[in-house]
Formats: sequence, structure tokens, C-alpha cells
Amino acid sequence: MENPQSDIFLIAPGVRRSHGKSTLADVAAQAGVTTMTVSRLLREPNSVKPETAERIRQALTATGYTPNKQAGSLASGRSALVAVLIPSVANSIFAETIQGLAETLQPAGLELMLAPSGYSHEREENQLRAMLGWAPAAVVVTGRQHSAGSLQLLRSAREAGTPVIEMWDNEPQTAEFTQIGFNHHQAGQAMARHLLHCGYTDLMFLDSSVVQDYRAHERGLGFVQAAEQAGVEVRIQTAQLGEPMAAGRAMLQGLLQPSRPLAIGFANDHLAVGALLQACDFGLAVPQQLALLGFGDFPIAGQLMGGLSTLAAPRHLIGLECGRSILNSLNIKIRSSETSLEPVCLEPKLMIRHTTKLF
Repeated sequence: MENPQSDIFLIAPGVRRSHGKSTLADVAAQAGVTTMTVSRLLREPNSVKPETAERIRQALTATGYTPNKQAGSLASGRSALVAVLIPSVANSIFAETIQGLAETLQPAGLELMLAPSGYSHEREENQLRAMLGWAPAAVVVTGRQHSAGSLQLLRSAREAGTPVIEMWDNEPQTAEFTQIGFNHHQAGQAMARHLLHCGYTDLMFLDSSVVQDYRAHERGLGFVQAAEQAGVEVRIQTAQLGEPMAAGRAMLQGLLQPSRPLAIGFANDHLAVGALLQACDFGLAVPQQLALLGFGDFPIAGQLMGGLSTLAAPRHLIGLECGRSILNSLNIKIRSSETSLEPVCLEPKLMIRHTTKLF
């Protein structure tokens, strides 16, 4: 049985579909090509001449052909889907990573099956169990902290030959699966060292309110460690629950003048933006009276009040490297695609803007 891997094509308005399911041979006959050519277009669209590809697409529409994914999975052992689990679809920091994955995998006929865990280990485990039932070609999870059940599912998938990637993290000493990302403890250290280099000697880190946002917590611990090693006063505070910008505002509102630090590092840019807006409302001189350093380099960071200093995470590149690693693991070669042969550690980049300055 042939196993074309592609998007599902919809029937054009006015085209009547027969009760019997169209076959690959029906499409080939309609387009005047071989079934092999149709299959090749579905697996790798750019491998067929444009004029031939257009005839095949018209035939796909006319016949209403859709690939039998379940049958294909039984024949090949895997589907054309890549399971991707992220903490949230509302956060642009993960959206750009998903875009990078899609850009790399789609030319190979692989599509994403996406699930947001809401930073819940229990939900991630349930999602993994459901997604693995579709025999995905690969599995991508966010971070390296998982429930015992999720770890067993990931190990079983890997033992069955399914590539497993932990993205947005890198801890080589304890790595059990391929990791593509960076070390968050070291990222937090880099944030504190920048503020120390600027001359600030009273520091604070505003941590994420999400209990299972382990990567943010690791950055906070790294921030505190670097400050303490330099003999500088440092404290860590957890943001209030709710919308991050409002939480950033609330944090600054709750700090009285005598106890206000000279510089604050943040778990993410949205918290930092809220604090920056509140600092302006207070009439504080930024960065002279209060320095602010975010994380993520969200689009708003470079546009607001001269720009928010931040540690830029390689959001899009993480997705590209994950996709390349998957293609390499599956021995899929795509023209003009450079595949990654080893786990990749991608270092964040410090973006120095208005809210931190050297004096």
C-alpha cells in the first residue's frame, strides 16, 4: 500500500464526491501521471515540476482524495505527524519556535500535532498518551522536567525508534533525550552579571507565578547565585497570579522607597514591561534610579520607551534546529536543508537598551 504523506485537500465547492473513497490511482488517471508521481508530490511538494504539480492538485480537488493516515501508519510504523507539546499557545515565545519547526518539517511532508499543557505535568502525560496513539514520526516536548508516567512514555517511544527531543533546555550532565535549547541557570547568571557590570549593587529577581515554570525558576536561582558570589545583596520575589504586565506593575507598587532595589531582573519581558510602565507612573528615572532587565526579547521589548534591556532567547532557531534534528533522525533529506547531527546548545543574546546603562 502506498503511503502518501501530505495535507488533507478539501473538495472545491460544487464538486460532488462519490460514495466510494477516491484512490491514488483515480488521482493519477485524472492528472495523466503515474501514481508514483502523485505520491512524490504528496510527500515532497517541491520535487515535482510546477506544471505537473498543478495538474495533480486539480485532480486532488476534483476527486476529493484524502490519504488514509491510519492505514499508512500500519504499513510504515509511523504517521506523517510530529507530536509537539508546549506549555502555552498564548505565549509568543513558543509561537516562534513552532513556526521554525513547521518551516523545516513541512517540505518533507511532515505536519505538526500540537498540544498546550498549561504547565501541567498531569496534562502533559495525558496528551503524550493520546498523541502516541497516532504513531507520530517524532515527539517534541518542552523542557526536561516530566512526570514519571511521561518519562516512561517517552522512553518507550524512543525504544520503538521514535525520535524524542526536549526543546528549550540544555543540561548535558542529566540529559536522557536529545536536548535543543540552552541552560537556564546560566542564563540567569548572565542576567545578574550584566547588572553587576553596570554597577548596580542591590538586586532583585521577579520570578514566575507558575509553579511548574521550572525554566524561569532556574533562571532565578542562577541570578541569585551570581549576585551572591559577587558579594552583592540580592532577593527573589514571586509575581502575583494573573496577567503578567499587571503583575509587574503590582510588584513595583508593593515596594516601598526604602526597600526598593536598584535593579530588577525578570522571569519574562511582560513582567518587566509592567514594571517599566509603573516606574514611569511613579516618575522614577530609568535606569538611574531603577534598572530593569527582562527575558525573552518579546516584540514589545524593543519598542517601548527607548527599549527594554533583555536576554534574547533564540525562539525561532530552536524550532529550526529541532526540525533539522528530526529530519536527520528519520534519514529524510531535503534540498537546501542543513541537518543537525548533534544536540544543540543555543546561547541567549544580551540586548542592552534604555533600561540598563553603564555609568
